[in-house]
Amino acid sequence: MAGAIDIDIGLRRGGFSLSAALSAGAGITVLTGPSGSGKSTLAGAVAGLVRPERGHIAVNGETLFDAGRRIDVPAARRRIGYVLQDSLLFPHLSVRRNLTYSNRKADLALEQVTGILGIGHLLERKPASLSGGERQRVAIGRALLSGPSLLIMDEPLASLDAARRAELMPFIESLRDTLALPVLYITHNWPEIIRLADTVVLMEQGEVRAAGPLQAILAAGDEGLRHLVPDGSVIEATPTAGDVDGLCRFETPAGPMFLPRASSPGGKVRLFIDAHDVAIALEPPRGVSVQNVLGGTIDSLTILDDSHLDLRLALAGEQAIRARITRHAGAQLGLREGMAVFALIKSVSFDRRLQFRNLD
Repeated sequence: MAGAIDIDIGLRRGGFSLSAALSAGAGITVLTGPSGSGKSTLAGAVAGLVRPERGHIAVNGETLFDAGRRIDVPAARRRIGYVLQDSLLFPHLSVRRNLTYSNRKADLALEQVTGILGIGHLLERKPASLSGGERQRVAIGRALLSGPSLLIMDEPLASLDAARRAELMPFIESLRDTLALPVLYITHNWPEIIRLADTVVLMEQGEVRAAGPLQAILAAGDEGLRHLVPDGSVIEATPTAGDVDGLCRFETPAGPMFLPRASSPGGKVRLFIDAHDVAIALEPPRGVSVQNVLGGTIDSLTILDDSHLDLRLALAGEQAIRARITRHAGAQLGLREGMAVFALIKSVSFDRRLQFRNLD
């Protein structure tokens, strides 16, 4: 069954050829890949700014383009909100007038959008008095108030420093959690991919190299993704009330973990575990400082080079984790596919600023 985003198109522009097929549900679909891989061209085709030569494009069940049926909805009628690196606000207008500039009848009220984005106190100010992150929030609000069925964000945080990016990401997450609005998000910044993506689409030389849920894509360890994202895994968890010596207990489908708190109790979070921070034991360890021990089975064992192995461990609760160890260690332990082992993860390896994300 088709998802919120259903694309299968082909086109040629000069010496560049795009042939891309993907289907994604509601949430944030991240398009990533090297520069020149076709991310922005694909987004432009969805928005109606680039005309494919074949195929179809549908959003939320509405056909926007179908070469076979000669359907090509004009860009102005596609109900696509577009946010770029540059906020492109009108400098002579207030924030309020920038937000309400579109003549379309929006499904959302101004008060709802300003509340979600935290910009209600900025309404009477001019863009020149805003920070970069505030300007981007206003640009997102303007796109939302145009009544879109899909929001396209083309590297919206690329012009911001790390602190402003971290400030803006929770507001982007709220679009998914509060509005259930599908988002097509273009980036090659790995913290944005880890924190924001529900679905990842990896593009290379005008084609879709891999596509699927973030957890599955990371667990597969696609070679093309290794140039963009550190090798690792994502596990969903729920922080509990109360800390012990600065650590919080997180309940995960694979077992409890003890980590620095970065979220209030009760709300689900996303944990990113770097494969280099995972050690392997044949038995539950005793007398060690490592706080997190998860039992699992070696699902795959891959020789990466003369010195290193990549392991994928299947854990309880349909979770998976990857580990990067030396071939020497693997030989000493006699590791093989199908073997039951234990993953050891140090609490101090977690960066609370980048590796947590509210899911509720």
